[in-house]
Formats: sequence, structure tokens, C-alpha cells
Amino acid sequence: MIVTTAGRTNTEMIQLAENTARMLKVPYIPRKKRSIQAVQKEVQEDCLVVGKERLELFPLGEHEPCFFHPNSAMFRIKRLQNGEKDPFIEACNLSLEKKLLDCTLGLGSDSITASFIVGEKGVVTGCEGNRFLAYLMKTGLQTWDDGDQSIVAAMKRIEVKSQLALQVLKGLPSNYYDCVYFDPMFEENISESNGIKGIKKLAVYESLTEETIFHAYRVAADRVVLKDHFRSDRFKQFGFHVSIRKTAKFHYGILEK
Repeated sequence: MIVTTAGRTNTEMIQLAENTARMLKVPYIPRKKRSIQAVQKEVQEDCLVVGKERLELFPLGEHEPCFFHPNSAMFRIKRLQNGEKDPFIEACNLSLEKKLLDCTLGLGSDSITASFIVGEKGVVTGCEGNRFLAYLMKTGLQTWDDGDQSIVAAMKRIEVKSQLALQVLKGLPSNYYDCVYFDPMFEENISESNGIKGIKKLAVYESLTEETIFHAYRVAADRVVLKDHFRSDRFKQFGFHVSIRKTAKFHYGILEK
């Protein structure tokens, strides 16, 4: 990974890019009016671009950047505000003051929706194994300032852990979160989301194992929830009770305490 600035830059942006590079312990490369592809051709690395309004990640070989955007979370929350139901919220049994550990943070849509529902006294934590993606998400969640301010506030309350889920789970006491959530379909979700397609090359995909489920069940006070394709063998493998959704290509599996 390297860090550079947007094409149109200034002293303040250069300083921010240099500080970001130092914090992430990666090289800062001056842009010098070159295209990102020209910079990457020289260094053969993924590139984090510090712009005036947002951060952009360019995986090596990709021409379109990845960047944070609340995407579907905005629409999901609007539907909830209108009295409609959200299958994820129902499966995780979330309400005010509940605590959720999202083991597959991904684009943050589920975590943002959860944070809105659990409110100021609730807790939502998301795990991301790639530290650069974690930084992108953490920065995006903290700096987004467009739209419904209650949703903006929900974003800012999310804690991002730059660790694999199993590492986080092992370090937690029993019954610490009300719900522990997994969405292995994150890879498929990426391909359908604007501004984020290139993350497929950067995201860390952590396989579900007996050890992971053991610790998830230990850490959850209420339930463990798995979102997966309706044909997935993982529901049966780990003993999840499946909440069948006839018109959806994915179901939610629930392990209640």
C-alpha cells in the first residue's frame, strides 16, 4: 500500500496524506499531476488516495476506486422509520440498548442499520481483517455528514476493529454482546455495490470454523445469527435454526442461547 493525494491538491491535503501514511506505516508518494495508474505502474502497489471529501482505495490493476458510502443502509433505515420491518434486525432481535458484534463488517450496511436501532445507549462493533479497509470504513463512518442526522449519528457510534473476527471473539468475556452476527455473503454483496467493487481484491475472507462458532456462542448473551445462501450447508453444519424467506436467495440461521 502507498498513500498519495487527489489530482487537484493543496498544502493541507498533502500534509494530511503524509500524516495518514505515517499512521498506517506505509510510503507517501507525491502525485505530481500523474494518473493513479501511472503512479501504480511505478510502484506496483495498492493505493490510498486522500481527497478533499473522501478517501479512495485503488487496488492494483483496478481503474475504479473503492470508497465509503452508506448505500442501502439509508434506504433500510427510511423503511424502518416508515414502520416497515428489516429481516436482519428481526433475526438479530435488536432493539434499544442492545449490543451487536458484526463479524463481517463489509460495507457497513448492517452495522449502520443496527446502530440506528440500538440507539445511543446501544453498542455496535464491526470487525475488518484488512487494516486499510478498516481505516477506510472507520474514517468514512466518522466523517460522513450528509442526510438524516440521526443516521449520521448512528454511523459515528460504530466501533471498527481492525482484526479478524476470531481474534476479537477470543479476547471477549462470555455473554458480552447480545448478538454475534456473520454474513459470509459479503463477497457476493460487494459485486452488487457501487464504489466498492474493487474491495473484493482487498477484503479478508475468514472461514467459519467450529472454533469461531464456539466463541461466538460463548460471547453472545442472546443469539448467534448467520446470513447465508439458501443452499448453504453451513446452517446444518453448525446447527442453526433456519428462518426461511421464500422469495429471497439468502436466509438467516439462528443459534439461540
